[in-house]
Amino acid sequence: MQEKKRIFRDCLSERGLKWTSQREVILDAFLRCDSHPSTEDLYLKLRKKHPNIGYATVYRTLKLFSECGIAASRDFGDGQTRYESTSEAEHHDHLICKDCGAIVEFEDPRIEALQEEIARQHGYVLLTHRHEIFGRCPACQKKLG
Repeated sequence: MQEKKRIFRDCLSERGLKWTSQREVILDAFLRCDSHPSTEDLYLKLRKKHPNIGYATVYRTLKLFSECGIAASRDFGDGQTRYESTSEAEHHDHLICKDCGAIVEFEDPRIEALQEEIARQHGYVLLTHRHEIFGRCPACQKKLG
């Protein structure tokens, strides 16, 4: 978490922006999220303890996180931009339920190897990728009977 704070402080400084207590609170809350929050999700979580932090501040700060490389914006097909903390060492893919919106992160070295092989077969050097699988989670399958 300290490394992300340092990166964000440096990025703000390079842009001539200030490190504020509101930005620090938003960063701490974001880095503690165990999900992929939207702006609204994070705002609703924060406003309980920090009613002085507005929606627009959360929105702008999440965009800054993305621009500074400490967060990645994601579109999981639910009409909201969601964010997740970034790290080269923590690559993972996603299973997304089209009914309830549940998101499961997973890793599989076979998928990674296959993607590398496919890129090579087509003459590409794989730089990055995003793998998202949309389906129906077990709980929603159960509801449908």
